[in-house]
Amino acid sequence: MDKKELANQISERYEGFVETDYTLNVGNIKEALNELRLLLFGRYFTEEEIDREALLDSIEDKLGKEIAKLSDDETIITRFLEALPEIQRKLYKDVEAIYYGDPACKAYTEVILSYPGFYAIFHYRIAHELYTLGIPILARVIGELGRETTAIDIHPGAQIGESFCIDHGQGIVIGETTVVGDNVRMYHGVTLGVKRFKEDENGHLQKGWKRHPNIGNHVTLYANATILGGDTFVADGSTIHADALITSSTKGDNKRDEQ
Repeated sequence: MDKKELANQISERYEGFVETDYTLNVGNIKEALNELRLLLFGRYFTEEEIDREALLDSIEDKLGKEIAKLSDDETIITRFLEALPEIQRKLYKDVEAIYYGDPACKAYTEVILSYPGFYAIFHYRIAHELYTLGIPILARVIGELGRETTAIDIHPGAQIGESFCIDHGQGIVIGETTVVGDNVRMYHGVTLGVKRFKEDENGHLQKGWKRHPNIGNHVTLYANATILGGDTFVADGSTIHADALITSSTKGDNKRDEQ
């Protein structure tokens, strides 16, 4: 088989498989994320004076172009920009939660510039807003850009409350239908996953059902804890020790002293 014939065979198979007529510009997405960091955290990342109005224009242009490839709703980028003050408020509370939740942390600056957990949370907060606005593919790309750097995998569909603290973080997996309350602290290797899968009549895994657990308020999940199941609820105030496997709901105030 010569190269022309080989190329034609590959092209024919590609044309029969590809489902899109667009190409997302990942470079644009990365630049918009960097601009969002400057917009929300300015002096932590640059000594230059910040023109926030110009940053908003640039973010609107870059993300707006990618959103337009995925949706005909022209209001989405405006609604995303209008959500940024609330995203900022939540991120500041996340910074505080990590600072007060880690005895080794010396300053907010340390959290913002060097903590992989906060880097992952930043990507999640941006991605979740886009997911909520109906752009799940762009949201997933943003989430994966965070995972590439941190090895923390947070699906943008997960619902995570305020003052979220990830310490260390590597190996954390938080599934799409997870619900996490306020003031939750989580360590490396935690999995919030599926207990069992449902299949359709063709043997394909079913989509769109509640598969992942619910974590209450003021919960601590120590390293490598595994919580599974859409009907599993970890009660407010619980502490789940390292390496625990939880597949049914806790009854509340099951605090333990494991460190």
